[in-house]
Amino acid sequence: MNTAVRMSGVTKTFGKMRAVDDLELEVPRGGLYGFIGPNGAGKTTSIRMIMSILFPDSGEIAVLGHPSALEAKDRIGYLPEERGLYRKMKVGPFLRYVARLKGVDGPDLDGRISGWLERVGLDGVERKRCDELSKGMSQKVQFVSALIHQPDLLILDEPFSGLDPVSMRMLRDLILDEHRRGATILFSTHVMPQAEEICEHVIMVHKGRKVLDESLTAIRNRFDPRAVQFEPLVPGTRTAALRSIPEVEGVTPGEKGVEIILREGSDPAAVMRRIMDAVPAARIELSRPRLEDVFVQLVTDGASDDDAEHLRAELQDAETTGATA
Repeated sequence: MNTAVRMSGVTKTFGKMRAVDDLELEVPRGGLYGFIGPNGAGKTTSIRMIMSILFPDSGEIAVLGHPSALEAKDRIGYLPEERGLYRKMKVGPFLRYVARLKGVDGPDLDGRISGWLERVGLDGVERKRCDELSKGMSQKVQFVSALIHQPDLLILDEPFSGLDPVSMRMLRDLILDEHRRGATILFSTHVMPQAEEICEHVIMVHKGRKVLDESLTAIRNRFDPRAVQFEPLVPGTRTAALRSIPEVEGVTPGEKGVEIILREGSDPAAVMRRIMDAVPAARIELSRPRLEDVFVQLVTDGASDDDAEHLRAELQDAETTGATA
């Protein structure tokens, strides 16, 4: 089968709250998928159902060709949102224990553990107890525990929460390395710029329902505002000449330059050359829609501007909290 994860008509309620509502999801083998939405959107509940930690009220789930993740547990790596290590164990024995649970053993296991710890900047910590580690170090150890058996499917729930920028970049590169190795990756986050950096395909959820399921390329083509950010080479240069370019629909002044809106069907590359011929440029670049903007547009369609701004503020607050937790 070519599907790593499939959810069909999955619903999960807690009392009167519908956490997941008739969710359809399909992740192909070898995919690098982002599962994104604000806090409370149903992401973690969905992942726990995929992992057979929770069970749906209705609908069907298949993981690596099995009706339950428990039947393929040795082929799955899982980093849960709630971090947890055996605090009294030392790091080396803990990772050996996890590896053996996943069917990995033999004379090269200690070398594999040392190699992974070195890759995440924790060489020499095998003899430390887990409760002696900082929060960031503990997170890296648990990340290694999810990868130590080279899983076919890697599920990461908010893997960067609380990490410093250097550690985030390191883990991002390791995730991409695992994908190049051939692992299928489902990466859940409420910090949408992280998904833009890593994922090939995005599934957006809001209040338990899927609102978008497309590749990043398709999203950019579909929601591309066809806007060009332009800053003249000489500050204060008049930009009225830009309005005479046939493909230019509008020009809006900004703090350092102008935003140029192109007519539908225009060739951005050709128009950008005409813009630079008309007015020498210090900076010119084609704007791309951010996932946050796409999300707000989708879930507030028909709502008031105040509702859209309130949602945008919530997303930005959540992003700041996630980066500093």
